[in-house]
Parts: sequence; structure tokens; C-alpha cells
Amino acid sequence: MPDFDLSPLECRVLGCLLEKQLSTPDVYPLSMNGLLNASNQSSNRDPVLSLTEPEVQETVNALITRGLAEHWPGRVLKVAHTAKPTWNLSVQEAALLAELLLRGPQTSGELRTNTRRMYVFPDLEEVEGCLDVLMEAEPPLVLRLPRAPGAREARVSHLLTGVLDTSTSPSPQEAAPSRPGRVDQLETELASLREELAELRQAFEAFRAQF
Repeated sequence: MPDFDLSPLECRVLGCLLEKQLSTPDVYPLSMNGLLNASNQSSNRDPVLSLTEPEVQETVNALITRGLAEHWPGRVLKVAHTAKPTWNLSVQEAALLAELLLRGPQTSGELRTNTRRMYVFPDLEEVEGCLDVLMEAEPPLVLRLPRAPGAREARVSHLLTGVLDTSTSPSPQEAAPSRPGRVDQLETELASLREELAELRQAFEAFRAQF
């Protein structure tokens, strides 16, 4: 098992950098303000946080020390991750890892839906194939959790915070009330649309700031 031992804030910032590189490449690498906004986003985040710029800067410094991020000098100092070359991640694998860092354990079906803003998986077979690669990496980056009692599918978790205690992992029924699947799907799609709109606004503001 890996011994990355990233803090929750390091996971959030790294997940944001991975996500924005794929979802809004025109404004990547991110400025500190852009990274702060991404870290505190209310959509596609679990939990939703309210970080300060000093907290994000301290977290970036910790990731740089670990060799997982770097500063890009320029008129505005920007931040980029180095996880893709460090772990030799494909676009698909980076999207899955970003989603797990940003929202925690999910099923393969949830991952396929929730990664659409970064990469569109044509089917679950490709999702599973990419998860297998991440599980078989040295050291492994993700783990399939034991299927919870009453759950239809097992969930997958990242391993960047160290070895998980799967005996205390909450089941989907404990984590959230049971709701019709169609409602869940619509809520997920609405959250994705809201994030896409927020990202378009962010890209527009970044473009306008250049003039």
C-alpha cells in the first residue's frame, strides 16, 4: 500500500488542479485566486469547504515539497500539478483520480457520470479498465472497497491519504437517504451544468483581466 499520507486540504487542491487542467485548459495553470475559487466550489465537491488564500498557499507549498505541484512564474504567479508525469497518468486516469479526490468514494457508474466535465467515458468497461490500471500501479493509487450490506455496487476510493480502514466505511444508505435513481441522476446533471457555467464565467473573467 502507498504511504502518501496527503492531508484533506492537499487532496482538495491537487484534485482541483487535476480537474481544471482537463475541464478548463484555457485558464490552466491556475492563479491563486482561481485555485481558491476552485477549492471552495459548491458543486462537485464533498465536503464543501471555505478556505482562505493563506490556507491554499500553505497547501500548495506542501504539495510542492512532495513534488506534486509547481509554481509557474509570470505576471501573475500560477500553480500547476505534476501528478500526471509523476504517476504517468492518462487523461482518463487523471479524471478518475481527480473525481475521487474531490468527492470521495464512488461507484464506477457514479464516476462515469461525474467525470463528464473532464472526460467522456463511452462505457463502463473503459472506466473499469482505467480503475484497474490505477489499482495495479506501483504503489497503487486507488482501492475497491468491500461492498456494503444492501449496496448494489462496491465503491472505489483513492489511497493518497494512506491505507483506509474499510471496516468503518459508511454504506451508501448511511451516507445519504435513499432516493429514486432518476432524481439522483437529474441532480448530478444539474450540478454539472452549474459547474460548467461557473467555469465559463471564470474563463471569461480571466480573459477580460488580460485587457
